Amino acid sequence: MTGRMVDISKRWGFHGVEALKNSSPMYKMVMGIFAIVTLIGAAIGIQGFFAGYHHVYGVTKQIPWGLLISTYIFCVVTSTGLCIISSIGHVFGGEAFMPIAKRAVFMSIMFMLGGFLIIFFDIENPFRMAIWNVISPNFSSNMWWMGTLYGAYLVFMVIEYYFLLDQNHSLSRLMGFFGLMVGIAAHSNLGGIFGMLHGRHFWYGPYLPIYFIISAAMSGGCAILFFTTLGWKINPDIMNQRMERAIKSVTQVTIFLICTIIFFTIWKIVTGMVSEGKHLIIMSFLTGDYAINFWVFEIFLGMILPLYLLFKSRGNNFNMILWATGLMMIGIFFMRYDIVIPGQMESVYHSLGVVEEANLLIYIPSFHEIMISIMGISFIALAYFAGEKMLNGHQLEKHEIVPEGGYICPGCGAIHFMEEGESEEDAMKRHHRIW
Repeated sequence: MTGRMVDISKRWGFHGVEALKNSSPMYKMVMGIFAIVTLIGAAIGIQGFFAGYHHVYGVTKQIPWGLLISTYIFCVVTSTGLCIISSIGHVFGGEAFMPIAKRAVFMSIMFMLGGFLIIFFDIENPFRMAIWNVISPNFSSNMWWMGTLYGAYLVFMVIEYYFLLDQNHSLSRLMGFFGLMVGIAAHSNLGGIFGMLHGRHFWYGPYLPIYFIISAAMSGGCAILFFTTLGWKINPDIMNQRMERAIKSVTQVTIFLICTIIFFTIWKIVTGMVSEGKHLIIMSFLTGDYAINFWVFEIFLGMILPLYLLFKSRGNNFNMILWATGLMMIGIFFMRYDIVIPGQMESVYHSLGVVEEANLLIYIPSFHEIMISIMGISFIALAYFAGEKMLNGHQLEKHEIVPEGGYICPGCGAIHFMEEGESEEDAMKRHHRIW
């Protein structure tokens, strides 16, 4: 049994709890802070659960979705985006993207778990929801599909990660494909939850399901760049030639996706300006209460500054990429907030000409909502720092001696074996089933 564990440890590149014990005091302190914040946030959430949903949250009948929903969306959007970006490599055969697969899938799982932790405290009776979701499905409900599809997505991602660790490329690719399809279905359905609400003019229409998928890919590119360059700060050995090539490739894709989202945003503003149902909210973005959110965080930090820095980095200035994507993650958080909250600020009675509802409604997140949101983010950060040490920077175990007939794959880093008459390139295609 011990021999089997050693074999798995080497095969998976697993360094275990011993690696955490051997980490620096500063590293332990950072992990300790995130662990404490996670526990405090969970305790506050549990206290709010018993005190009463409507007593501790800032939401109302007119504004039923608050900070917890926007933070949940931030987490699941990033999770789906990480899946999309990682699939370019180990699912569809983009060899340059293969080195990021393990970290991307791992973080995709952690972001989804963080999102589930947050939504757990937002649902007034989460246990009843889980039970009735199974025994009494409502196929006409977008909410039912969201819970079901995201649950299936998480299962596929966990199985995919297992096969990635086990270097089973055929099955990891298959599970990655299923996870990608289910994830995109879940994510477009999430956009559909907003887009199918007739009473909310700011959301209604086919725009959001498409926007959610493309912005998810942008978030995934940003996230994997941020977490990989941060991992390089922790362990410079991870930035070998293959990883440098992967970073450059992901940077190029992320630049393209930022430009695409900029055009989406421009047309959202232009069409909103000439729409009676959206004009009031659009003006709150341009000159009103949400102008700082929109111009400073969503536009400048979320798109313009990262676009400039990523261009300037040329994909090989890792410090610049780290700063660009770190600021971009903050901007993306506000981007999700600016979808959820302002969309409810215009009262449903405004279009009926009710004088008392002529202005935008006001929402202020409560202490409980803020702490639960921080809890979810802290959990993800804690999992990230633990994974970097316990999984050796998500590298495969490096063997001093490569067995005869084998070679280290330039894509995934695993040891592959060539059949008679095969070149290394042919063997790599066979192992990764590249079309």
